[in-house]
Amino acid sequence: MPPALLLFMTLVVGILLLIILVDVIYTRLLRPSSAPPTALVLPVVGGMLSFLGGPLALISKFHASCGECFTLPVLHKRITFLIGPHASPFFFKAPDTALSQKEVYEFNVPTFGKGVVFDVDHVTRAEQFRFFAEALKGNRMRSYVQMMVKEAEEFFGAWGDEGVVDLRDELSRLVVLTASRCLLGKEVRETFQDEVAHLVHELDMGMVPLSVFFPYFPIEPHRRRDAARKELAKIFDGIVEKRRQENREEEDVLNTFVHAKYRDGSQLTNDQVLGMLIAVLFAGQHTSSITSTWTGLLLLESHQKQKKGILEGSGKSATFLEKVLDEQRKVIAEHGDELTFDILQSMDSLHFSIKEALRMHPPLIMLLRYAHAPFDVTTSNGKTYTVPKGDIIATSPAYSHRLDHVFDKADEYKPSRLEPGAAEDAKVPFSFIGFGGGRHGCMGEAFAYLQIKAIWSIALRNFEFELIGDNAPEADLTGMVVGPYASQVRFKRRKLK
Repeated sequence: MPPALLLFMTLVVGILLLIILVDVIYTRLLRPSSAPPTALVLPVVGGMLSFLGGPLALISKFHASCGECFTLPVLHKRITFLIGPHASPFFFKAPDTALSQKEVYEFNVPTFGKGVVFDVDHVTRAEQFRFFAEALKGNRMRSYVQMMVKEAEEFFGAWGDEGVVDLRDELSRLVVLTASRCLLGKEVRETFQDEVAHLVHELDMGMVPLSVFFPYFPIEPHRRRDAARKELAKIFDGIVEKRRQENREEEDVLNTFVHAKYRDGSQLTNDQVLGMLIAVLFAGQHTSSITSTWTGLLLLESHQKQKKGILEGSGKSATFLEKVLDEQRKVIAEHGDELTFDILQSMDSLHFSIKEALRMHPPLIMLLRYAHAPFDVTTSNGKTYTVPKGDIIATSPAYSHRLDHVFDKADEYKPSRLEPGAAEDAKVPFSFIGFGGGRHGCMGEAFAYLQIKAIWSIALRNFEFELIGDNAPEADLTGMVVGPYASQVRFKRRKLK
């Protein structure tokens, strides 16, 4: 071997060994003895490889070997997982000065834009959240329900008398239409609907796993994302400017952001108004469309299996779908075809059916924070760890919701477990985190329930549905947001009596 090549190879090996040594020292030897156990993975790349194998698989593996609190080294970062309701309270209760969202969600900045949400300090972000809270006050919600019902009636009215549809695709389209009207404004819904829907889809497709670590990396999805963001800015600049000039009021979230003022009297720029709308749309669109789909699929699956004698206890009681239909019949008997805010709020059977679907299939696998200061975690077996400053903190609704010591037969769809008599989710705080919880609970929770209730109330009053096959589709775990694979159902028009 030539001396020059030998020297080069020696340098390369030496550098690799040095990197591995530094990694071992940083992630293991320098960790305080009181810190959570570190997952055993290959130095440097082991944590990343575990992630690429799927977050749920890695959580399951290290939860079994390390317990409810463990740390995974991922390249130069440390991610500490808090699994289950006993380990995670601080995650939800801590103020932004202790656990912050900004550092771990900054990969959203190219999508949302500058000067909003994760591109501002926590004080400014709190004011921006106040703007959104204003848009969700009681009277506004009542007007949104009218829009939701109108969109759903028109959407399902365009279906034929019978056929087969992909429920996931259809409900995704409906949720986009509803969101356009309630959030983006009637100008978008009436004039720019197709164009804006396409551009928002491009933004969505620009959010790939690589984006979390390298949001500006020059790949095609990122280029298309950036181009779509610029086109949306052009459309909304005209819409927002016209509303400002006319100083008119509309019943939509856009109106709230256009007229919102910070405590110092300043307002959002036109581009920041768009950024806030995109953030709200992304926060709610996936949860509503995916949870709507799972609600229908799981109601149909459990109904068909119980009728065929596949489920335990088959034939002994009404199915959950039958309970939901009976509830609709009672509402129709009292209120006719009318659907209002108060009527939707009264639908408990449908509410728990939706919530149970969200328990089993939350769209987000992980929630993240950044630790600005050390904090203690005590697990269910009484063990206390001190999580160091600088760790990324993660908890997983998708994994925690399937813990059998928290939910009885956790893999079974059983809405009755959430009803007041059982209330399995209330026995230990933060058992159900489908909408987050604590300081950062989802402000759009009530909006989402109303939207999904409106969709399924109108659907079930006008159609019979049948799941094609005995089993609902598996969850597609390859995306950033987890929904079902292709979800074909058969429908036949009829009037519920």
